[in-house]
Amino acid sequence: QVHLVESGGGSVQAGGSRRLSCVASGLPYSMYAMAWVRQAPGKEREFVGAISRSGVTTSYADSVKGRFTISRDNAKTTTYLQMDSMKPEDTAVYYCAAKLIVSATVVPGDELNRYDYWGQGTQVTVSS
Repeated sequence: QVHLVESGGGSVQAGGSRRLSCVASGLPYSMYAMAWVRQAPGKEREFVGAISRSGVTTSYADSVKGRFTISRDNAKTTTYLQMDSMKPEDTAVYYCAAKLIVSATVVPGDELNRYDYWGQGTQVTVSS
């Protein structure tokens, strides 16, 4: 059974930093590209960014570009989201998602219905 378990959420002041982790199990992790998605109260899920299977390619939403960084450790089957210079509008539940993909360097797009597995999410609250 596949599990994606996020951790690292919590409260942070505007301008601060937070690092989220997503540990994957039950799947051949290195065959999956990974993404972070968030959902703010009353809003639809929003693509944050994604990373290729090999980790060499990343993509980000314009709203987080230059502030957030996605990385992965295939040996630990873990994906990270480093969030810096955080803003109150970053407040959301953050989810990780996995997509089986052939290419080791291609990053999946922001079409969320194409992702195969999802975690349960972790809450991040940014106060002003």
